[in-house]
Amino acid sequence: MLRAVVIVVVALALSACDVVAVVKDGMRQAAAVEGDLEQLTGVKPQVGFNWHNGRLTSVTILFPKLYDTKPLGDLAGLVRAAVIKEFKQTPDAIVLSFTLDKGPSI
Repeated sequence: MLRAVVIVVVALALSACDVVAVVKDGMRQAAAVEGDLEQLTGVKPQVGFNWHNGRLTSVTILFPKLYDTKPLGDLAGLVRAAVIKEFKQTPDAIVLSFTLDKGPSI
């Protein structure tokens, strides 16, 4: 019985190491995307990501304010290039979002 418990614990520990490595690499890549976009836009976004079975399913880029220096299409191109460069794969979806300050109601 003790042998079975030890095998289960070791198996869980080894599988968790891979998960930890994937999350650690993802965090490093997300930080690199943040740095790239900050250099390109002058605004540092927050970057989130989602992996599923080793595949990058989505990346979310949240800018802290509305970015109106460049047209949205140009910004989307910059974001896509930075995500593909740093994550080294193309996600299924890239979500680009902005935080809007409390403003006057319409």
